[in-house]
Amino acid sequence: MKLPRTTLILILLALGLGGFVYFYEIRGASVREEIKQQKQQIFYFAADDVQSLTVKTKKLTLNLERSPESSNPKWVIKSPISEPANDAIVSYLMDLLVKGKSDTALSTPAKELGEFALDKPQATISITLKNRQSHQLILGKSNFNGHFLYAQADPAAKPDGNINVLLVSTDFANAVNRELSEWKQPVDNSEKLPPLTIPKPSPTNSK
Repeated sequence: MKLPRTTLILILLALGLGGFVYFYEIRGASVREEIKQQKQQIFYFAADDVQSLTVKTKKLTLNLERSPESSNPKWVIKSPISEPANDAIVSYLMDLLVKGKSDTALSTPAKELGEFALDKPQATISITLKNRQSHQLILGKSNFNGHFLYAQADPAAKPDGNINVLLVSTDFANAVNRELSEWKQPVDNSEKLPPLTIPKPSPTNSK
């Protein structure tokens, strides 16, 4: 049985439309979501790629380097003191840098940095990788509802003279605004404690 030409054209159009819907809506959705996730990523390096960190806050400038030894601790403080670092504290910051994402990005003139407290930031994190590449994250003030911080990643002006302002997690502020004592490796006092002695009962005189 030979199909009419009009029916054949309709069938071909339906097949074409079905293929378009599949590739655009189904396959394309996953690709668009992947691109969206990539745009939200702040940095694109792994934790093992980082050689050193400099954390500068309003109260402290701290220089950290990866320990050349494979044993713990993995990080050492180079300045303002020279001591083993608290690996848990450094790992918390590193996890934010590696996995942290930006909720949104604003394009604004460079002269308006003060509106986000990025001209006088609460903290600046400088990262040096093993391949000598460097990155920087500048943390400004909280946004209007306090859920995010304004930030700049690898700040540079675009061709139009504007800059990108990110919204990042407030966990970054918690990670860097610490006292020097918190950055130091905790002291294990268990080995320094004197052995526990149990007093012997005094003998009693029997009558």
